[in-house]
Amino acid sequence: MTASTRAFSASALDRFAAAFAGDIIQPADDGYDDARRVWNAMIDRRPALIVRPTSVDEVAMALRFGRDADLAIAVRSGGHSVAGHSTCDDGLIIDMGRMRGVSVDPRARVARANGGAFLSELDRAAQEHGLVCPVGVVGHTGVAGLTLGGGVGRLQRKFGLTIDSLRAVELVTADGRPVRASRDENEELFWGLRGAGANFGIVTAFEFDLHPFGPGLSRGLWVYPIDRVHDVWQAFHAMVTAASNDLGTSFNVGLALPASDFPDSIAGKPAVVVAAGHLGDEAAAARDVRPLLDLGPPVAGGTLIEMTYLDLQGSNDDTFAWGQRVYTKGGFANDLRPATLDAVVAHVDHAIGENSVALLAQGGVMAEPDEESTAFTGRSARYHTQCESYWSDPAEDDAHIAWARRAMDIVDADAAVGRYVNMLADTDPELGRSVYGDSKMARLVALKRAWDPDNVFRLNQNIDPGLNIDPGARA
Repeated sequence: MTASTRAFSASALDRFAAAFAGDIIQPADDGYDDARRVWNAMIDRRPALIVRPTSVDEVAMALRFGRDADLAIAVRSGGHSVAGHSTCDDGLIIDMGRMRGVSVDPRARVARANGGAFLSELDRAAQEHGLVCPVGVVGHTGVAGLTLGGGVGRLQRKFGLTIDSLRAVELVTADGRPVRASRDENEELFWGLRGAGANFGIVTAFEFDLHPFGPGLSRGLWVYPIDRVHDVWQAFHAMVTAASNDLGTSFNVGLALPASDFPDSIAGKPAVVVAAGHLGDEAAAARDVRPLLDLGPPVAGGTLIEMTYLDLQGSNDDTFAWGQRVYTKGGFANDLRPATLDAVVAHVDHAIGENSVALLAQGGVMAEPDEESTAFTGRSARYHTQCESYWSDPAEDDAHIAWARRAMDIVDADAAVGRYVNMLADTDPELGRSVYGDSKMARLVALKRAWDPDNVFRLNQNIDPGLNIDPGARA
């Protein structure tokens, strides 16, 4: 018996295995190294046990086994947690990979996604009926992780965050109970699941409202030299302020890489890239991007092309494939001052590889719910800010992490309240206050004490039930 398996006896494991129909994978087994891999190659952990339940009962059984053995418990849906929360050393991974699948009721416009489903499954199942649920931008991401953190994506201005289409959640709680949460059942738990949900249980199914949409849209890029950054930002800001909800767009500052994708005049140099997707017809799209057109021709791009929604949703799957080393940070802002933009440009001039700073337009439908209506915090801000770094050489870890942290420090000079938990590679006991603000944190701590007082679900951006926060505080 290895050191990592001494937390439980062979007889206890035998009893568990006799009743468990799913996969049980131990360190000595063939396939263990593949089973323990996660999306972010920086994360290299060795769990004592990996189990793949096939039913709600088996999820509860696995949870009870882990608790009885006093094992740390990690929950894995798509394995995309940038911070590595879907794995652990010397603990138990409950891998939901055998509970995938999505079903759609086209008449009711409702989808049911199982706890291990991927975004690509939800996209395809909905589009078969001309429907959509607003989700993220990488198809092999797990529905569970994305949704429980809020669900930022391309369609948020038109249809809101993923959680804004969430009807109900079925989960196994820390004491092994199957529970349903919705606006009519366990309403406070449902509030917390929408933005801080990884703290409260293992989701076995989601129900989503679907929206008529598809199959086509328009997509385009505008690439400008860095000396036009202030003009482009002003045009972008004006465009986002005036555009219809059909426009989804982002403002990106980074090196023009790979060089082969850009004209010689800009290849490998700092550049500004505006990406836009539009859900309306050609005339409506031209109206919404008019501030960009008024800038004159870019050095590359500048044309909206038609494509299907599914093609666009799959376009990042290879770019963000498994096996890369990843560090990200995300926040929110309402504007960037000229001095902040200048500091971003100076920092990008020393970027390593394809690292970038991006601002994604918010507003529209996602800004309509009251900020207090869900645990997610930041929906009222005009932009979602993010700094991303991707690389392959472990020797470059420190340099890439330092670059991204410094980039976010620069952008944070103009930050609004909140952070997007799905973009946070760092884990810190005090991080929750910057994510949710003190008022919501107090409410979340109370909810955690009610549903997970022992902090069984702590491998996440954790809400510590032992925190003492003034419930009257304001962020």
